[in-house]
Amino acid sequence: MSSFRPALKQTFDAADQAQAGALPEVFMTRVVVCGAGGFIGGHLVQHLKQDGCWVRGVDVKAPEFGPSAADEFLQLDLRDRSACEAALSVEGGFDEVYQLAADMGGMGFIHSAECEIMRNNALINLNVVDAAAAAGVPRYFFSSSVCIYRDMEPGEPELDEVQAYPALPDNEYGWEKLYAERVAEAYGRRTGMAVRIARFQNCYGPEGTWRGGREKAPAAMCRKVAEVDDGGTIEVWGDGTAVRSYTYVEDLVDGIVRIMRSDLTGPVNIGNPEYVTVDELVHTVAEVAGKQIGIRHVDGPVGVQSRNFSNARIKSLGWSAKYPLRQGIALTYPWIEAQVQEAGELAGGPGR
Repeated sequence: MSSFRPALKQTFDAADQAQAGALPEVFMTRVVVCGAGGFIGGHLVQHLKQDGCWVRGVDVKAPEFGPSAADEFLQLDLRDRSACEAALSVEGGFDEVYQLAADMGGMGFIHSAECEIMRNNALINLNVVDAAAAAGVPRYFFSSSVCIYRDMEPGEPELDEVQAYPALPDNEYGWEKLYAERVAEAYGRRTGMAVRIARFQNCYGPEGTWRGGREKAPAAMCRKVAEVDDGGTIEVWGDGTAVRSYTYVEDLVDGIVRIMRSDLTGPVNIGNPEYVTVDELVHTVAEVAGKQIGIRHVDGPVGVQSRNFSNARIKSLGWSAKYPLRQGIALTYPWIEAQVQEAGELAGGPGR
C-alpha cells in the first residue's frame, strides 16, 4: 500500500513502553502528539519533524497507512489516567503537548455513536490535560471543532469565536468539545500552563479514513466517484444544498503550530473561507476524476445547513489557506482512487 510517511525510527509496543527513556539534548523542542495514529495527528507529526522537533506519538492504534514519522510511537489508551502519565513521562519533560486524540468520524458516525463519543472523549480530554498539568508541561494544545457552533442559514453574517455563546451545538460531539475547551482553559488559569485551542473545520487530504463509516464528506465523495464508471451515479445524503467549507490538511497543521507557538489565548477558528454546497463538492471531485457523475439524493444525516465563521484571529498570525478546494481535491483524489483500486484487487474484483 502506498504511503506518504518516512520510515519509522522506533516503535514501542506494550513491553517496551516502560523503557522509554531520556531524549537527546540536541533537540530544541520535545513534543508529544496525542492522536498521532490518526489522520491529522499523523500529518502534524510530519510537520513537527520537519521543524526539527523530537516527537513522541501516542495513540490507541497504530497509523493505518504506513509507519509514523515520530521518533517514538507508544500505543496507549488515553482513557486510562495511568496511560496518560506514561505518555508524558520522560527525563527532562516535554515542551509541548498536542492533544488531538478523539473518538470521532464523519456525520454518520457522529449521529450514531453519541454515547461513545461523549464518554470516550470526555475521559481522554480530562485525563490528558490533568496529566500534562501534573507533569509541568509549559504549553498545551487542544483540538476543538466548529461543531460547537449553532446551525446557520447560508449567507448569514459570520460568527467570531466568542459568539459560540449562548451555546447551541446541533450534536453531542459539539457539546463535548465545548466542555473540553472550558476544562483546558480552567487548567491553564489554575496551573499557569499556556493553553492554546483551535476549532477545526472539516479537514481532508491523503492518508485519511476513506471508508467504513468514519470518513468525512470529501473522502466519502472521492471514494464514491472512484468506485463508479464515467457516467455513473452516486448517492448523497440530503438534498445536496447544505453549505460547507473544507480545509486541506497541510493548511490545518500549519495553523495548529502557529497557534501553539503564539500568544493568542482562547479558542481560534482554523478554516478555508471557500464555501460550497455538498453537490458542488461532488462536482469538484468529478471534475478532478475526469468523469461525468450523476447524483441521487437519499435520506441520511446531514447536520447543520451552514456554518459561517470568522478567521480573523488565525489570520492575525499570518496564516491563510494556501490550498483552494480544487487543488486540495486534486492532491487527495488520486490517493483515494489508488486505495479503492487496491482494495478491489485484494478482493478479487474491480474495486467496487
